[in-house]
Amino acid sequence: MSDYRSVSVQDRRVAPAEPGHRMSRRAAASPPPSPPGDEPPRGGRRAAPGKGGGVNKMRVLAWISIGATTVMVAGALTGYTVYRDAFGNIHKKAVKILTPRPPSTGALNVLLVGSDTRAGEGNAKYGQKLARSADAGGKRTDTIILLHLSPNRDKAQLISFPRDSMVQIPTCQNETTKQPMPSYRGQINAAYSSGGVSCTMSTLETLTGIRIDHFVEVDFSGFKKIVDALGGIQICLKSGVDDKYSKLKLPPGKSLLNGEQALGYVRLRHYGDGSDIQRIKRQQIFLSKVVAKATSGELVSNPARLTRFIKAAAQAVTMDPALADDTAKLLDIAKSAEKLTANGVKFTTIPWIPDPDDPNRVVWKQPDANELFTAIRTDVELPAATPSATASSAPKVALKPEQVQVQVLNGTPTGGKAREVADQLSKQGFKVVGLGNYQAPGGKPIAKTEIRYAKKAADGADYAGVLTGMVVPKPAPTAGKIRPTTTDAYTSPVALPSGGTKAAGAPVIQLIVGEDFQGVKVEKLPDSVTNNTITASAQKNVCT
Repeated sequence: MSDYRSVSVQDRRVAPAEPGHRMSRRAAASPPPSPPGDEPPRGGRRAAPGKGGGVNKMRVLAWISIGATTVMVAGALTGYTVYRDAFGNIHKKAVKILTPRPPSTGALNVLLVGSDTRAGEGNAKYGQKLARSADAGGKRTDTIILLHLSPNRDKAQLISFPRDSMVQIPTCQNETTKQPMPSYRGQINAAYSSGGVSCTMSTLETLTGIRIDHFVEVDFSGFKKIVDALGGIQICLKSGVDDKYSKLKLPPGKSLLNGEQALGYVRLRHYGDGSDIQRIKRQQIFLSKVVAKATSGELVSNPARLTRFIKAAAQAVTMDPALADDTAKLLDIAKSAEKLTANGVKFTTIPWIPDPDDPNRVVWKQPDANELFTAIRTDVELPAATPSATASSAPKVALKPEQVQVQVLNGTPTGGKAREVADQLSKQGFKVVGLGNYQAPGGKPIAKTEIRYAKKAADGADYAGVLTGMVVPKPAPTAGKIRPTTTDAYTSPVALPSGGTKAAGAPVIQLIVGEDFQGVKVEKLPDSVTNNTITASAQKNVCT
């Protein structure tokens, strides 16, 4: 993965066998037809990268503009009523999800998708038209983005899912026939091609366990309108571009891109190593600049430009009715955007490895990807007001997770639950000293998770409090330990972190896992995640 971690938009030459570099297009062995974008050009033969003008050359990651959409009602909308009419221009599309849905949390998760449909004014001229497609070329999503806004709306994380990801697509309703489609393994963008945004939402919810509250979608022409309304976006290239497929010609150095040029830039494939993964990195750089400009004083202080931006964004997007019609929710997002700083917006690419069945595709790296999903799922609580540092409120000792000893007891009927939770705690630095099971009188499972410490432990509440802050839901520590039904030894699968010297007289804290247990918060993410996470402020000018 190291070849793809750089965020520089320089022309790096990599061997063509890199994952994500489309050297071949094998037919997927899945029940539904391949997405329209994966069909061969006329003549029945697929064009190799750099050799022809096939449909694949015309793909776009139009989600870039959707990042601006998320803050489209931002720009400090103090005069919200001025833009009420603009909100009425938002296109709406209902969603129908057939699969069970994860629970909602205090966070806000929005699916951001870019549609390269050729339907509609201003879209049909892009790409090859497929005569049998009702929308003049079909529709696809290239890269799908999950926007996660923290519960107190002061942090935002955008997670990119490469379109080459091979995943299990759940049962969905075909958007055209309205008939159920059976689950199958396929490329993730096929979910949108056949089942629309509802199927994409269902696929991500099933794979990640994250509730997706809303969606926002934008197409080619909408993308251009948003960029133009912002007055253009400046980029910097280490080497120039002259690419006929994306219709983009730029010199080395700085360029202020208008909407048409920006569309060519985010579609650009024949640059650098030509992979989807590197293209995602370029677009994250671009999106960071969109976010910075959409939330800048330059826009806010110019009422005329701000108004044009709001109107252009509203006309350019499609949303679910629950979001489009909820002016309070839009205003909530607007206020959230006011808090976001360059350091508050993070861009992450899902950890991936080459697909063992096809090196031209990728699969998500596990358990790394699941740890990232857990971090998002457990970001569910609004922080309590900070108490004054009095003798009664301040902890008696400053504690780290690695100083806390934990015995994990399974109070549910699910076998192996204690070891599963123990592994999660170990990865976050806790010292798990044992496992076990616990049954309430009568053999009933424990409904609610408990955290207990010995009554005679002077600092027991402090040690238990460290564990409490890492468990979802958050149980209040209770004095008085319980007797396990059975016990077992535990060996951590990870090396314990350094600096975790046991505090003198440290008590053993009991975690009794109940049926309401949702997970352990993930604060220490694997390198494959952190090395692929960048902030807007971390974007470097490759020209210097």
